[in-house]
Amino acid sequence: MASASSISLLAPNMNTPTLQRPQALSPCNISFQGLRATKLSLPSTKLSVRRPRTTSIKAELNTSLVISLSTGLSLFLGRFVFFNFQRENVAKQGLPEQNGVTHFEAGDTRAQEYVNLLKSNDPVGFNIVDVLAWGSIGHIVAYYILATSSNGYDPKFF
Repeated sequence: MASASSISLLAPNMNTPTLQRPQALSPCNISFQGLRATKLSLPSTKLSVRRPRTTSIKAELNTSLVISLSTGLSLFLGRFVFFNFQRENVAKQGLPEQNGVTHFEAGDTRAQEYVNLLKSNDPVGFNIVDVLAWGSIGHIVAYYILATSSNGYDPKFF
């Protein structure tokens, strides 16, 4: 029959000390929380007691959900809130001029707007240019939310 010490060598208990080899510094040993590197703790050559690891999992924001909601909200605001304000400011500015006449009237045939691009079946005239502009603003806001939430900054949006 084997002694108690030989049994513990064959089937080590979780509370028995074990000798661990030192690991070399490599990208596999470095951990990141967002954009910040966490403290690196290499195992020492001392005897250490193995304990079961308890890990807490933090739920991150769902990327596709944040981008979809932000873009949808931006398109909604552009269509129903800021549309009249935007059109009034564009009308105030008017067409670009040179020597008191527009570029098209001065002889530049390429300066005329492509009218079919700005036509839509929307009752107020929300066209493809507006969709692309407000959609890109929504994407910018979404990526800002995702980037700041993943590096530890909590803007209290949700």
